[in-house]
Amino acid sequence: MIHTPLCDLLGIEHPILNAPMGGTAAADLAAAVSAAGGFGMIGGTSRGGADWLRDQIRGVRARTDRPFGVGFISSFPGTDDLVQVALDERVAAINHSFADPAPFVAAAHAKGVRIFAQVQTVAQAVHAARAGVDVIVAQGTEGGGHTGTLGTLALVPAVVDAVGKVPVVAAGGIADGRGLAAVLLLGAVGAWLGTRFVASHEWGGRAWEQRAVVAASADDTVRTTAFDRVRRAPFPDGVADRVLRNAFTDAWHGREAEIDARREELARAVETAAREGDASMVDVSAGVAVGMIASLEPAAAIVRHIVGEAEQVLRMRAGRLLGG
Repeated sequence: MIHTPLCDLLGIEHPILNAPMGGTAAADLAAAVSAAGGFGMIGGTSRGGADWLRDQIRGVRARTDRPFGVGFISSFPGTDDLVQVALDERVAAINHSFADPAPFVAAAHAKGVRIFAQVQTVAQAVHAARAGVDVIVAQGTEGGGHTGTLGTLALVPAVVDAVGKVPVVAAGGIADGRGLAAVLLLGAVGAWLGTRFVASHEWGGRAWEQRAVVAASADDTVRTTAFDRVRRAPFPDGVADRVLRNAFTDAWHGREAEIDARREELARAVETAAREGDASMVDVSAGVAVGMIASLEPAAAIVRHIVGEAEQVLRMRAGRLLGG
């Protein structure tokens, strides 16, 4: 069985985490991943606010006694109140993305809560390590949703080398056991998967989005700021959203300056498309690994399959390459 320092740190069997996708990684998904031996994450940044988050945390505990965490888009307003809910509920870990994690470390450690920091650059990783975070999530641009520009294959070992003994989890473009095996050989202690768990029975989004993900190929994504521009989403400079290509991105990607003049009209169009399930006009977050996803499966089966495949790859392929 694959066992890494992350397993010891978090008290888990398998070094797999689901990405805390805002509003759609809820109690069902987090509980299923944790119960299967991974580390489930709730996406705490949601329109539901503090009451919704508290309900989701307690919902996980009603389903499993295994450890789990909560993740936040920490550049968004209102994060402090949501973090306090997670601290009061004493979840095992809290992840911060797209913001300086340093202000959150002391309060979390005082409650016995681990702090993760998702980073997109080596400089961010070094800063997070110096701030005292417990785990760094090095996110490559291949991931779905909001990412930076550096590729997973180069970013992960660079971060591992830069942060010393701080455990590094790899994110971006990982959807099967080959990906898990690859990032472990790069020095990571675990893998963080988003798009693969979108295609799980327990994901909390809409079925038409899942159908779009299952139907897509690796060629069908684009990294864009068009939807963020429409919504005035407060993400840092240099971060953009990897989504499935559609009529909206074909029309507006690269024309962000023009979006400002038509923002209200476009926002109404996107909102209507979301209500009607029109994948041609609304953002469906998906990473490049979407091309490896052929069907919906239970989250537990996804965890088991990835771990089993990774074990086989590490055992069999390494021996062949080394002539053993």
